[in-house]
Amino acid sequence: MDSLITAAALALAGGDPLGALDRVALREDPPALALRGIAMAQLGDLDRAKALLRRAARGFGPKEAVARARCVVAEAEIALVSRDLGWPATALDAARATLEKHGDRLNAAHAGHLKVRRLLLIGRLDEAEDVLAGLDPAPLPPASRAAHELAVAGIAMRRLKTKPARRALEWARHAARRAGIPGLIAEVDSAFLALDTPAARLIAGGGQRPVLLEDVEALQASPALLVDSFRYVVRRQEIVVSLATRPVLFALARALAEAWPGDVSRARLIAEAFGGRHADESHRARLRVEIGRLRAELRGLADIGATSQGFALAPREAREVVVLARPIEERHAAVLAFLADGESWASSALALALGTGQRSVQRALEQLGEAGKVQFFGHGRARRWMTPPVAGFTTTLLLPAPLPSG
Repeated sequence: MDSLITAAALALAGGDPLGALDRVALREDPPALALRGIAMAQLGDLDRAKALLRRAARGFGPKEAVARARCVVAEAEIALVSRDLGWPATALDAARATLEKHGDRLNAAHAGHLKVRRLLLIGRLDEAEDVLAGLDPAPLPPASRAAHELAVAGIAMRRLKTKPARRALEWARHAARRAGIPGLIAEVDSAFLALDTPAARLIAGGGQRPVLLEDVEALQASPALLVDSFRYVVRRQEIVVSLATRPVLFALARALAEAWPGDVSRARLIAEAFGGRHADESHRARLRVEIGRLRAELRGLADIGATSQGFALAPREAREVVVLARPIEERHAAVLAFLADGESWASSALALALGTGQRSVQRALEQLGEAGKVQFFGHGRARRWMTPPVAGFTTTLLLPAPLPSG
C-alpha cells in the first residue's frame, strides 16, 4: 500500500472523507477507487459510492480476494444505510468468510455487525443475537467497538431490557469519544435519545400519559392486566394471550379495558369492532358471538359481564387494567414508525421489514404523501420515501479503514 493510499485510509478511519479525497481524488487504480467510494458514501452520495466500489471490485485481480471482499462489505453498508434490504445477504456472508480466512478480523467483524443491523431492521432478533454472540468485542478498535455496543443496545431495547441497553450505550459512548468521530458520537447520542423519549401512551382510569421504554418494561412485570396495542396481546406478567390474528377480539378487549372499571355500550363496541355506525339486530347478534369468543380467549385472566347498557371487563386477579397504545395512532402508524429513523426507504424494504405486501405499503405511502406526512424523491424503482426533514443527525457510516490491499 503506497503512502497516499495509507494516508487516505487513515483519514477515513478518523472520519475525514474530504481529507481522504484530497489524496486519491484523481487516481483510477482499484485501491484509490475503493477509498473514493467509501469517502463518497460518508459524504452522502450513495449512488456515486456504489459505482466506484463496483469499479474497484472489478479492477482487483484474482489474487486480491480480500480487497474484493472489502468492497462487498462497503457496498453492503451502503445498501443498509439506503435501506436496500433486498441486497443479497449471501454476498455479505461470503465476503465475511473470505476476510476471516485471510485474517482480516476487523473488517470481518464489521461485516458481522452489518448483518446484525440488517436483521434488526427486519425484526429477526434471534438471528441477530446469534450472530452478535459470535463476535468478540475485546480486540476491536474504538469505532468498531462502538458499532458492536450499538448493536447490543439495539437488541436489548427491542427485548425491553433497558438496563442492559443503557449499559451498552455507555460503552458505545466511551468508545465513540475515543474514536473521535463526530458522526459516530451523534449516532450514539441518538440511540440514548430513544431511551429518554416517550415510546408509548398508557391509558388507564379514563386518562392517559406518555411512558418511556423502561416504563413499558416495568408494566410487563407488574401484576396489572395489560392490553398491549403493539403486540396485540392481553397479559398479566407471564400469562400472555395473543390476539394478533383476531383483530375484532382485540378491538373489543381494548375498548373494554379503556372503560374499566366502567362498562361499554353495545353501540360503541359495535362501532369499535365492526365499524358499524348504526347497531341493528344482526350487529347485536354478532357482538354476542364475538364477546363469547373473547371470554373463551381470556379465561384465567378476566371475565366479561353483561350490563344493562353493554359489557364490562372483570379481571380475575389483577387490581388494575391498563392499555398500552402507540404514541401516534393512525391507520398507517407502523409505516411512519419505520420512516421515523430519518433514513430514506424503498417501498420494497418497508414491505420486507413490515412482513407485508409491497403493494399494500405503496398504497399506504401514497395516502401518507397526500396528507403531507411523508415525501419522496426519485422515480420508479429508485423512488425513496422519508419523513419531512427534522433537526438532528441521520445514521452515519461506520465502515472501518483501511479498505484496499490484496
